[in-house]
Amino acid sequence: MAEITASMVKELREQTGSGMMDCKRALAETNGDLEKALDYLRKKGLAKAQKRAGRATSEGIIYTYIHAGAKLGVMVEVNCESDFVAKTADFQEFAKNVAMHIAAANPRGLNPEDIPQSVIDREREIYRAQCLEQGKPENIVDKIVEGQVQKFYKDSCLMSQQYIKDPKKTVAEMATETIGKIGENITVKRFVRFQVGE
Repeated sequence: MAEITASMVKELREQTGSGMMDCKRALAETNGDLEKALDYLRKKGLAKAQKRAGRATSEGIIYTYIHAGAKLGVMVEVNCESDFVAKTADFQEFAKNVAMHIAAANPRGLNPEDIPQSVIDREREIYRAQCLEQGKPENIVDKIVEGQVQKFYKDSCLMSQQYIKDPKKTVAEMATETIGKIGENITVKRFVRFQVGE
């Protein structure tokens, strides 16, 4: 059994934001392996987040972000379970990161159901025309078009977009990690993005 030192616990805490005892336990469970301890804490946070997923989120904040030059602004409502958590640094940091992501990535909606059917129909027509132009056989065109529509949703919906600061995660995965860290369910309720001249 490897010795768990205070510096190992400190390093793990800095990387994850988890509590000291959780970090100590993770290192003990993984025999002092920092990488495995990171995975252990992420899985534990994910499990904790899944337990909280159905809980009501009636508290929260409206966070505003104005980009340098004041030509672009975002307002986002992020909800949690209690007023206490809404005031914590971790929750506010999450709201700030979501607002900055919206400013940079310009999502069309939170989820697929937020994108108007007329937009999807137009995208389908464009993909179909491209496939036929490339000489794809008619019998596989529908499958290709459907795949393109799914990719469009993934790229256009906030929760499924790759998080700007860490493209290995989606915004939904970043939310799940935050839920695991703060111990309460959180939801991004709605947002609006303003850009001068748009």
